[in-house]
Amino acid sequence: MKYGRLLKSEEDYEAALERIDEIFDAKEGSEEADERDLLTALVEIYEEKKYPIDSPDPVSAIKFRMEQEGLNNEDMVQYLGSKSRVSEIFSGKRTLSISMIRKLSSGLHIPADVLIQA
Repeated sequence: MKYGRLLKSEEDYEAALERIDEIFDAKEGSEEADERDLLTALVEIYEEKKYPIDSPDPVSAIKFRMEQEGLNNEDMVQYLGSKSRVSEIFSGKRTLSISMIRKLSSGLHIPADVLIQA
């Protein structure tokens, strides 16, 4: 396989990974280091196309941030409005309003695009 073109098959992908492994410790500034950097970029492009990662659903994103921050459902009242509303959001019975999205995005630093449901 010639490196310098996009990876178009699983075989190209596997060959690129093997070559990256072979030249992983190449000295910076060398031709092998340049080849490694190019192959790494090509592998990233291939993986983004072949194995896309979906954004988490809003509730999963909120719960993940809660876990990171050590927060509980009661802490969410300031963002979602009331204990019953928190329960409704987490159970899927209610969707987030624009106001809730703004508060969560600002207060918990969750990107708004993750909170907006398609």
